[in-house]
Amino acid sequence: MTDFYILGFSNFKTEQILLTVGIMIMYSLTIVGNLVISMVISLVPNLHTPMYFFLCNLSVVDVIYVSSSLPKLLSITITQDNRISFAGCISQLYFFTFSAVCDIFVLTSMAGDRYVAICRPLQYTLIMNRTVCGTMSVLCWIFSAGNSLLMTLLTSGLDFCKSREISHFLCDVKTMTALSSSDTTSREIFILIEDIIVGFVPFSLTVASYVRIISTILKIHSSETRLKAFSSCTSHLTAVILFYGPILILNMKPESEHSKEQDNLISLLYVAVVPMLNPFVYSLRNKDVLDAVRKLRGMCHD
Repeated sequence: MTDFYILGFSNFKTEQILLTVGIMIMYSLTIVGNLVISMVISLVPNLHTPMYFFLCNLSVVDVIYVSSSLPKLLSITITQDNRISFAGCISQLYFFTFSAVCDIFVLTSMAGDRYVAICRPLQYTLIMNRTVCGTMSVLCWIFSAGNSLLMTLLTSGLDFCKSREISHFLCDVKTMTALSSSDTTSREIFILIEDIIVGFVPFSLTVASYVRIISTILKIHSSETRLKAFSSCTSHLTAVILFYGPILILNMKPESEHSKEQDNLISLLYVAVVPMLNPFVYSLRNKDVLDAVRKLRGMCHD
């Protein structure tokens, strides 16, 4: 199989330097920020709670998420060589699909954790024990890996005779399926079913959780307690909005003659910008994380 050609942001030739610097900054901040969050949660016993356990999972997944696509995009913008081998494309497709799906499941697990914490506080420690959290985490990773393997095998069996120009900045399932010269009707139906299972259902569960959470918070009589309860959910709610927002915009946006360029820019939001912002969302206004960082810094100085 000959090489594919990732077109990426080839129409933005005059902005290549700015694009290269921007991608480099986003990738560096994402890697450093998420690794720091993971390290702090692992080393500080006060953060060994279900919420921070799932946050540690999210940080690790986000590192895989950006590493599956941004280094290659950065290489293309620097060298102007947009070739990618068939094996490289399939590998990128696997790791990108795996981390994207795992991100969704971890965010849904975090929504469940917040639901139990706010709506059933007296049973929180009983329900969200170590066994339950560990099982939820393992299922997120195993199901994501299995789903990604299935989608990768289905895609690798396609024929690509007409064109090998990928009008995206990465190899993903839908782009590769659209590029194929094979009859993809059955695969497109399967992708639609898969989107419902790994996209719509978790999103619906997250929305339903927050409907119940907000309803419960509004019933609290004490304004101070109400504010404290809501503040425990704001970081996760912000992360959910940042992640799903660009995806919803991408799917609801009407088609236009510049659709591909616009789609790629919107895709860059949830592929690069959101994983970069997550560590800041969970740390800047989070007293527990900031205190843990200060504690570790003090230990290092000692």
